[in-house]
Amino acid sequence: MTATLLDGKALAKELQAELAGEVRKFTTQSGVTPTLAAVLVGNNPASEAYVKNKRLACERVGMASQLHRLAESVSEVELLELVAQLNRDPAVHGILVQLPLPKQINGERVLDAVTPLKDVDAFHPENVGLLMQGRPRYLPCTPSGVVQILSRGGIEIPGRHVVILGRSDIVGKPMAMMLVQRGPLADATVTVCHSRTKELSTITKQADILIVAIGQPRFVTAEMVKPGATVIDVGINRVDDKLVGDVDFDGVKEVAGKLTPVPGGVGPLTVTMLMFNTLTAARLQSQG
Repeated sequence: MTATLLDGKALAKELQAELAGEVRKFTTQSGVTPTLAAVLVGNNPASEAYVKNKRLACERVGMASQLHRLAESVSEVELLELVAQLNRDPAVHGILVQLPLPKQINGERVLDAVTPLKDVDAFHPENVGLLMQGRPRYLPCTPSGVVQILSRGGIEIPGRHVVILGRSDIVGKPMAMMLVQRGPLADATVTVCHSRTKELSTITKQADILIVAIGQPRFVTAEMVKPGATVIDVGINRVDDKLVGDVDFDGVKEVAGKLTPVPGGVGPLTVTMLMFNTLTAARLQSQG
């Protein structure tokens, strides 16, 4: 058996076409163009690429974007002043502070300084709390992209055993919070595994849906996957100038029923869901 690939790149294109129609309708009715402001500190090549992808996505769906560049040596006070300025700017609906930040800056403090209404990454404690209670303002981008891949890929979630490898604040924890809620795109039984989990393979082989986000190249092997399971690889790692996921793709594709590739899997959906959040933010702010 060879797994069916879940094409995130094609799905992102489809979703962005749908979103472009929604943006046109909103802009026509309100006279407001949804605007995303990105803050980029330093010259990290990966961060440069991520911000470029987000700018291009804004263009494709009819949104405006701003890029605020700061030197690697910028102080935390200066960065916080910029965030405060963007918070006050009524023309800006979403604020994205690109991570990682230099060591002299407390990243948590900066992310917390973004007003919750403009926190389109859904990192602010207020937005995390709303998600926990099942009444989210914004859905975290990567977990939301994973749900889109599952739902559009015809993979039933309610009642399924989902095993998540990784407990990060960006993917693992919010992914678990989303999938245990009530609803057609949730209602799963969720197990979260991490670096202290014992008998890991025994747990992963119970998964109907296995979501991997640990930052370890090719960590999940065929022996860790239940035959026919859906495997979502969130990881992206550079090995010998090649991008690979956290899943041993060549081995796992012979066991899994459905599998996301790297690149071209979850990544394009993360950017797309950021666009959806920015439109939601513009709608909320236009309503006062």
